[in-house]
Amino acid sequence: MVNTVLRLPSVTARTGLSRSTIYLRISQGMFPKPVALGSRRAVGWIESEIEEWINEQINQSRNGKARAA
Repeated sequence: MVNTVLRLPSVTARTGLSRSTIYLRISQGMFPKPVALGSRRAVGWIESEIEEWINEQINQSRNGKARAA
């Protein structure tokens, strides 16, 4: 299985969320955690986890169960 790693600009573009909102939701357990990419500051997100999160948001929205931001 190939895991593609997305950097923050790609994650913000795909989700429509700002950097601060992404990190807030991570701290709340409402968004996938990033993985370390070698250096202590470089991180990325697994593409499949981001796609799964987006699909969950779509399903919640369509079922009338959208979470508050």
